Amino acid sequence: MDTALKMSPPWYTQRWPWLLMAGPAIVLAACGYTGWIAFSQQDALVVGDYYKKGKAINQDLRRDRAAAALGLSVAVRYDAADGKLAGRVMARDTAAIHGPVLLHLAHATQPDKDIRLLLRPDADGAFSIGLPMLERSRWVVLVEDDHKTWRLEGTWLWPMERDITLRAAAE
Repeated sequence: MDTALKMSPPWYTQRWPWLLMAGPAIVLAACGYTGWIAFSQQDALVVGDYYKKGKAINQDLRRDRAAAALGLSVAVRYDAADGKLAGRVMARDTAAIHGPVLLHLAHATQPDKDIRLLLRPDADGAFSIGLPMLERSRWVVLVEDDHKTWRLEGTWLWPMERDITLRAAAE
């Protein structure tokens, strides 16, 4: 009987102890990686000076009212195959749309992925511009004139929504 005990291989040559230790080892590695992600990247959602941002919201409401008074709306469609963003800026009075229009596509969580475009609508308000592939995300869309007298804002769930129409809310 003593010879049978001496003939059994050591524990580290068996597969079962290693299989049982693999689960906790994977969890420890995943925790380390998650901790590294949490501490190596800065939070983009936290606003440092929230009081100033709150005061700025009141000024933006004035711009929303100006867009409503002009009866503005913007329709935007993105064609990923052609890499083109096309659309139309419409108003009750076409003379209200003069000069370039700024389009800001703000990524929901990562400001370094924001896209700012300068659009030059034609006489009918139509525009088309090249745009690289949009990331699958929720985008906050802000359209305003170059003098920042009016603005239209909305959210766009790309690619579930192929196009978006922003309208000024009537008061």
